[in-house]
Amino acid sequence: MKREESQQDNYSFNSEELKARFNPEGSMLRKQQRRMTEMLLVVDGICKKHGIRYWLCAGTLLGAVRHGGYIPWDDDLDIELMREDYLKLLKVMPQELPADYALQTHESDANYFYAYAKLRDRRSHLEELNHYDRIFKEQGVFIDIFPMEQAPQPLRWISCRTLGFAYKVLNNPNYSDEVAARKVRRIYRVNEKLVFPVLRALGKLWPMGEKIRYSYGIPYNDIRLRSYLFPLGTCQFEGHEMPAPRDCDAYLKDKFGDYMRLPSMDELHPHVDKIIIDGE
Repeated sequence: MKREESQQDNYSFNSEELKARFNPEGSMLRKQQRRMTEMLLVVDGICKKHGIRYWLCAGTLLGAVRHGGYIPWDDDLDIELMREDYLKLLKVMPQELPADYALQTHESDANYFYAYAKLRDRRSHLEELNHYDRIFKEQGVFIDIFPMEQAPQPLRWISCRTLGFAYKVLNNPNYSDEVAARKVRRIYRVNEKLVFPVLRALGKLWPMGEKIRYSYGIPYNDIRLRSYLFPLGTCQFEGHEMPAPRDCDAYLKDKFGDYMRLPSMDELHPHVDKIIIDGE
């Protein structure tokens, strides 16, 4: 959906003032955003080459529609895709990536326990505020890659509770990083080999209509509707035409409500604690 076709005229904000305040050229946040855009274009090229459907999502899509790119204060980038496309992407991406990038999953980074993948930039170093990444091998600037599927919420609730033991381990000050990593690896294996496959098999028998959710173990409860996702459309993001839900307005209203209204500037929450970007 083009920005001029959205509700932007109903609200007034000065884009240049927002940029000057939060992400002016040369600022560390703007450097991070530019690096994430470079990474997104690599993902886009791989997906186009292999016929993989994905779309901008969450705050990234909101930024595209409301600001034509990043929300000025946003320090992450998210994409979604159906699980079958997600699995295909995980298979082909390692062979397609430039040397400066790494696909981060449990298979490539043994201490990585999230139920979704990240694409990491190896020319940077980033520490998140939650510090769960302290046990990861790859710690560069990243974009999140979220799989979606038919996953009934009661079964997802179970999956998030079982994976939640990993967060409890990492939040326990009595464990060294080495001990925590060992325990986290064990929790991940039990979930991936036993818990998630059983829940996924049960979920396929559960009628959900056109609703889809994040895959098992991802701790976000969003619902997406196939009717406003497919067939995919496009939107402008940082000067590039990128895949987006067919009906961005319906998607964003569903997730954010009155999405064209800016939030309180006192309620912004960054994800990043420390960041270093080489070559900038």
